[in-house]
Amino acid sequence: MLVGLFYIGGMHHAFAQKAGAGLKDTIVGIYIDPTTHDTIPCVTLNTVVVEGTVLPSMKKNVKEWTRLRNAVYVTYPYAMAASRIMNQINAELVGVTDKKKRKEIILSHEAELKKNFTSKVTNLSVYQGKVLMKLVKRQTGNNCYEIIKEYKGGFTATFWQGVAVVFGSSLKQDYDAEGEDQALEAIVQDVEKMYGYR
Repeated sequence: MLVGLFYIGGMHHAFAQKAGAGLKDTIVGIYIDPTTHDTIPCVTLNTVVVEGTVLPSMKKNVKEWTRLRNAVYVTYPYAMAASRIMNQINAELVGVTDKKKRKEIILSHEAELKKNFTSKVTNLSVYQGKVLMKLVKRQTGNNCYEIIKEYKGGFTATFWQGVAVVFGSSLKQDYDAEGEDQALEAIVQDVEKMYGYR
């Protein structure tokens, strides 16, 4: 079959030469599909180089997206760990009405969080902190203000909200996967696929 293909291609090329076609003829042979036996001309196209200028606005968008992606890579594992621990706390608190016992459960997990994450989380930039708070909202359904208020009380939550505001942030970060956080959601989904997070 292959020999036949070269033979037919050679005959076509010879025919084109005899018919007066020159070196600029783009058809150099034919291909016969082995399954359908269709005859398909082989065509060589000239190389086309496409050049363009990257607009300043595009450079800015790429820079912002790269910054966001890097922040997600850094903070997503913390958000996942926090959501796992919160789910565990909530499971342990089910049916516990005694305030002292509830406080003991919360404090035991708080110690675990501090031990594993305090040094890492305190080294985050303000921007990374904002991304982390959005991811916590995504993973748990509650913003950081609500979480602190639930576990540590309203006074503590208000205090830390004040600290966050001083640094140009807020513990009440919302998460809108189909609105302002579309880019963040797309990056998170890529990370989940890449590393098998769920």
